[in-house]
Amino acid sequence: MELSLIFLVLGMVVIGAIAQRVAGLGFAMLVSPFLVLALGAHQGVFLVNICGVVSSAIIVPRVWKDIDWSMFRWLTGFSVFGSVAGALLAGGLPQAPLSIIVGATVLAALLLSLILVRADVTVTGQIPKGSAGFLSGLTNSLAGVGGPAVSAYAVLARWPQRPFAATLQPFFVVTGLATIGMKFLTVPDQLPLLPAWAWVGVAVFIWGGVLIGEQVQRVVSDKHARFFVLCCAFVGAVTALVSGLRAL
Repeated sequence: MELSLIFLVLGMVVIGAIAQRVAGLGFAMLVSPFLVLALGAHQGVFLVNICGVVSSAIIVPRVWKDIDWSMFRWLTGFSVFGSVAGALLAGGLPQAPLSIIVGATVLAALLLSLILVRADVTVTGQIPKGSAGFLSGLTNSLAGVGGPAVSAYAVLARWPQRPFAATLQPFFVVTGLATIGMKFLTVPDQLPLLPAWAWVGVAVFIWGGVLIGEQVQRVVSDKHARFFVLCCAFVGAVTALVSGLRAL
């Protein structure tokens, strides 16, 4: 892999880690379309899965006291099944359709977030909770984007921001590990071919992004942080979608 491409990957994971720390999610939505363009659909999504686990694992100790463990168990129990199903589906898809899926998933998530912010609907019960977990695992495996489904549930269930953002971190760790494990079993050749020093760099840059995000969080409101993530994700998603359509 070219050195310039490696530095591009490192730059993207820093930005994604900052977004993840500030807003509680956004790493995959922000980074996935760009890494798909840079590395190809399969390798890009695989790398997003790995980076998502690392970034959330670093954040977990920092938000431990706010985690809703009951909600975590419900969401995670169903997300694992979704992760397995998504990994099996993704392994059989060519690059172009998978790129389209990534772009379309992120765009749908952006549209859903705009609609739900204005929705005057409240959901309760375990079925919506389990459905959100399953869909999150499924889209995480297919497109590297697991946040939209649980974000939609959080909005409709009126789940407060602080426990929501905290609970997503261990949730993303478990869901991501299930996805990575399945992909290693089914399509190990899709792991990005980065040199050893680049993998170390990815971990270090994610850690650095989390630390920067903690400082940014003190001076930037959640509203502005989410707006930045949505704008960048929109550009990346459209680009990935167009690229996949052209490849077809």
